[in-house]
Amino acid sequence: MLAAGALEQPSLVELTTHRLRAEILAGDLAPGARVVEEQLCRRYGISRAPLREALRLLAEQGLVEHLPRRGVRVCDWSPADIRQLFEIRHVLERHAVLSALPLVPADGDPLAPVRQRLAAMHEAEERGDRLAKDDAHRAFHAAVVGLAGNRQLELTLAPILLKLQLPMAVNLRREAELHTPGLGLERHAAILAALESDVPETVLDALDRHGELAYLPL
Repeated sequence: MLAAGALEQPSLVELTTHRLRAEILAGDLAPGARVVEEQLCRRYGISRAPLREALRLLAEQGLVEHLPRRGVRVCDWSPADIRQLFEIRHVLERHAVLSALPLVPADGDPLAPVRQRLAAMHEAEERGDRLAKDDAHRAFHAAVVGLAGNRQLELTLAPILLKLQLPMAVNLRREAELHTPGLGLERHAAILAALESDVPETVLDALDRHGELAYLPL
């Protein structure tokens, strides 16, 4: 039994899910690649039970898919799917901004969640932790929508962001390869700066200029 205040150790399923998700988001397992259970079990040193549970969880996140009689593969969204998903996110963000602005300070800084996610992106970049940067990136966009204080809007966005995990990670990675890692941070800092202006038109313009699809092979 754990002592009071002690932290539980992550389960084998959690560790497997985290490792496999990191490989997918890093591009080590490419979109459309077949997931061979036997190979992963040998490489991870685990049995099939935790791997299959991890694959089930990753399927819920839209990162892998189970194909009848053909096993599991990394999801390979079509260019049309990716454009449509980003369009939906963009519509939700615009609606959230129009609903939230002008911001009314209550207890503290209403933009604190957005600032924290951007700071987390910076910290992850400095550590070279691409997975943490990807997570902070999605959390940044969730925080922007969260400004509206609309729970149903946030619930609508959540599955969209899960499906966009891989395209968003690919966009940041290719942008860093072609230019500098700091460019992606600057794009998001521009959105925060626009939010600080408290002018809806300024924020909408920053979102329109965000360029999320700029480095995707669409």
